[in-house]
Amino acid sequence: MGFHTLGLYAHNDVMLAFGTPEKQILIEPIFAQCIQSAHGKTSYGFDILLSSTNGPAFNAGRSIWLSGWLNAINENSNSLFLTIGMVKLQRQNIE
Repeated sequence: MGFHTLGLYAHNDVMLAFGTPEKQILIEPIFAQCIQSAHGKTSYGFDILLSSTNGPAFNAGRSIWLSGWLNAINENSNSLFLTIGMVKLQRQNIE
């Protein structure tokens, strides 16, 4: 995976250098976003576990578990769950 990620990173860098950023190959880290959504991150639009306001996990999470958990993960002022993008995914796979 690291070699392919390095090639993709080099390709995107060359496309940006030649002034054609629309030819970049963009990859969304769907699996990582799904895991963050299951723990309550609502910015991705998934409707599972703690990010679903209709589910029993959401209601139990407000009273049984940490009461400020959902507010803490969805605030932009902290770094509990940073938004994951393509570049962050590529950097983690190269290193």
